[in-house]
Amino acid sequence: MSFTISSNAAARVAEILASEPGAQALRVEVLAGGCSGLQYRFDLTDKQNPDDLVVELNGAKVLVDPVSLDFLGGSELDFKDSLMGAHFLVKNPNATASCGCGTSFSVD
Repeated sequence: MSFTISSNAAARVAEILASEPGAQALRVEVLAGGCSGLQYRFDLTDKQNPDDLVVELNGAKVLVDPVSLDFLGGSELDFKDSLMGAHFLVKNPNATASCGCGTSFSVD
């Protein structure tokens, strides 16, 4: 299974990691919860697990655990900065529904 990051997301992740002492990577997880049943979680971490998928681009390092990858396979992490605010966005082809804010989703 694949998970990619856009150049916009890579630039923002690299910027965040450079400003956070001790942070080695951004971890992307899928957890139960949210208004659609599942939710994305983004955390800075200094720990990489042996079974993590590691995606690196332009100084950015993103980790995804195997359980989350089951829900994120084929997805892309992007970063949007607009008048409405700046945020990470997961373009997930597995999501069959999502909430308005984009942090919660469901699958069949």
